[in-house]
Amino acid sequence: MPSTLRSDAVASTLNHLLATEEKQDLVAAFAEAGVDMAGDYPVELSAAELAERTKDIIMSVSREGGDLLYLLARAVGARTVVEFGTSFGISTLYLASAVRDNGGGRVITTELQQDKARSARENFAAAGLADLIDLRLGDARETLRDLPGPVDLLLLDGWLDLRLPILDVVEPRLRPGALVIVDDIDLDIGRGFYQDFLDRINDPAGGYLSMRLPVHQGVQVCLKLG
Repeated sequence: MPSTLRSDAVASTLNHLLATEEKQDLVAAFAEAGVDMAGDYPVELSAAELAERTKDIIMSVSREGGDLLYLLARAVGARTVVEFGTSFGISTLYLASAVRDNGGGRVITTELQQDKARSARENFAAAGLADLIDLRLGDARETLRDLPGPVDLLLLDGWLDLRLPILDVVEPRLRPGALVIVDDIDLDIGRGFYQDFLDRINDPAGGYLSMRLPVHQGVQVCLKLG
């Protein structure tokens, strides 16, 4: 059976979005938005303020990172997937393609900025995957409290300081053998937040096995133990 990822509708939508993202100067785009990402993580701004200032910036997994998401979701037979950080929906399309090829299910994703959510929905429709995606508008700490269980895969790719709080929200729904995937783990900014996350994941009593993969800015893949 051919991969949904290689279908004309999905491939053309992803190629357009990724090509647009690759043309961005991300540091310059953040600077133009009034957000200094060259130094310490801008914790003085709320998640809503950050989302509004960066509403025109595409922030997503790389092409290689997207392929990795698809492979991992297929490998664990993921049919219920949760994503923190929709942006324009690039990673969502990789995950939804895997869910379709696994026999169907649901990708639950959440976005705080309404313009990005609107664009993401248009991209889901263009790719022919909208029927598999539940996009929830609002603060993920609230929108992800009501989840079907069990969850097979969780992608954490939103604001750095919220990734550990989102894990706390979703963790009770993770099944044994579920994957938690964290993008951009090697970024210099926000390293303190990542250290808190890594301390939690790598705690022998924490219930996970994890490893870092050298994909783009680093991907941490964590296995939820029984």
